[in-house]
Amino acid sequence: MLKIYHNPRCKTSRAGLEVLKASGKEFEIVEYLKNPLTANEIKSLIRKTGLQAKDVVRTQEAYYKENLKGKNLTEEQWIEAITIEPKLLQRPIVETDHKAVIAKPVENIHSLWI
Repeated sequence: MLKIYHNPRCKTSRAGLEVLKASGKEFEIVEYLKNPLTANEIKSLIRKTGLQAKDVVRTQEAYYKENLKGKNLTEEQWIEAITIEPKLLQRPIVETDHKAVIAKPVENIHSLWI
């Protein structure tokens, strides 16, 4: 089952949602700002992307600029930061049972079913 980690206020996230709707595939919408992910859920999601936690952090967020910029954090510390401030998570992220992609650009979503 596909999942999209979605922020309805984000233009790119809305575009990702439209790609999923147009695909005709079943998917679940996870509004992660309303229902924040646990540290274990974040770890699992990051593992599926093949990236490091710092690579899924939105560096343009005020929380990042004020609290994290220039810091050399461990993987666990980055995950903790995302847990504390869910806005730090890149969006949208689309996940399958075995893989996940940051849908920037939204065309990255197509790689999940190729």
